[in-house]
Amino acid sequence: MKDTLTPDVTAPEQFTDPVLAVARLQDLYSQAVGYLCDRFIEVMQSGAPDRRIRAFYPEIRMTTSSYAHVDTRLSFGHIAAPGTYATTVTRPDLFSSYLTQQIGLLIKNHGLPVTIGASDTPIPVHFAVAQNPSLTVPQEGATDFTLRDIFDVPDLATTNDDIVNGTYVAPNGTGPLSLFTAQRVDYSLARLAHYTATDAEHFQNHVLFTNYQIYVSEFETYARSVLADKDSGYTSFVSTGNVEITDPDTSIRQPLKLPQMPTYHLKRADGSGITLVNIGVGPSNAKTATDHIAVLRPHAWLMVGHCAGLRNSQALGDFVLAHAYLREDHVLDDDLPIWTPIPALAEIQIALEQAVAEVSRLEGYDLKRIMRTGTVATIDNRNWELRDQSGPVQRLSQSRAIALDMESATIAANGYRFRVPYGTLLCVSDKPLHGELKLPGMASEFYNTQVSRHLNIGIRAMETLRTMPLERLHSRKLRSFDETAFL
Repeated sequence: MKDTLTPDVTAPEQFTDPVLAVARLQDLYSQAVGYLCDRFIEVMQSGAPDRRIRAFYPEIRMTTSSYAHVDTRLSFGHIAAPGTYATTVTRPDLFSSYLTQQIGLLIKNHGLPVTIGASDTPIPVHFAVAQNPSLTVPQEGATDFTLRDIFDVPDLATTNDDIVNGTYVAPNGTGPLSLFTAQRVDYSLARLAHYTATDAEHFQNHVLFTNYQIYVSEFETYARSVLADKDSGYTSFVSTGNVEITDPDTSIRQPLKLPQMPTYHLKRADGSGITLVNIGVGPSNAKTATDHIAVLRPHAWLMVGHCAGLRNSQALGDFVLAHAYLREDHVLDDDLPIWTPIPALAEIQIALEQAVAEVSRLEGYDLKRIMRTGTVATIDNRNWELRDQSGPVQRLSQSRAIALDMESATIAANGYRFRVPYGTLLCVSDKPLHGELKLPGMASEFYNTQVSRHLNIGIRAMETLRTMPLERLHSRKLRSFDETAFL
């Protein structure tokens, strides 16, 4: 083939105004995606050209030569050591507020400009076409030419979590500015749409995970009540399939087939609302959901699901506030060694305990009647009770665990890994070690009395966290030795 066809782009330019820097990112991205979509239409109509077609992600770059200390109380917003740092960017329209904030902190803390230009990372045609709902990429073999001979396609060899996992080796000495590359973000945006049946633009900064669909009905009821209150600050409610309502009396028709992880969003204009994700049962689902939601850089995520109470002193409906996790889920063992401690985060713990106190109207020592704080074990075997009791039960006792489920430690561990503040408040729905199994009649009574209160506690905790300054919520304890500047 002859030379590659690429769009004409302006030379890299330095900016000291984060708003103008983000505007340039948007221009470069729109130009690149528009070029790929136009060429894709031409190729599909007229056949393959004699040259490769390629466009590139925009890039943010900064170089500093000083070891001067900045405000080290911040866990983000500054470069740790002299050098050149860069990150590719996708969907600057979606991440506009985030990028403006992060770039602004860099400029302020270092007194240096950032450079905005085109990177050398090609945009896969699949991700470009995804921005145009009228276009679809044909399956391999559906055309008389091989797509990857003409366009760039997703490259899993470079779409990974090396930066997050601390195994990244900087090419040419250029360090990463952010935890995720543009291709990694695009990959997750596509997966989110598939698994949740809602677009990424609807996700809010505070995410609740649950493992039962019945929580969704309570969430919708709550959403309608606050939409009826014009002073609540909530603007709309989004259901599966991107159905969005602003009027609390508007009915929503549920799809005949729900996605794997039904997701619902109670939105605020600044994105500080609440998203509820029903991840279903199991650590694999928990990892999948958090793997992809992490690229949206939420301010907190909490697990509000059901668990098995392990102590005879617990009663059905009691709450469990996790302050440690026993990880027997195994899905993150290759990414986060099992010996890595997953610490409780004070800000999250306080918000959850206060929420339980407000809803239950119990305080201090009386709160112990309905809530216990301790270790939550997460296991990958739903029928663990059928195993030889000398195995899992002995380990649970040795760990001092007070509850067991299949998702919480996974969500917490991935929060730790992705630097997203995390927490867990579970509700005891059965006590298998003490003869109280989750039978249909018991479950129905439990659901009728506890689900609404449990969800309300999670929502109140999120509303408390929303008022907290970002630099306080995003603790330094989640950041590594050589951390990226971007949150």
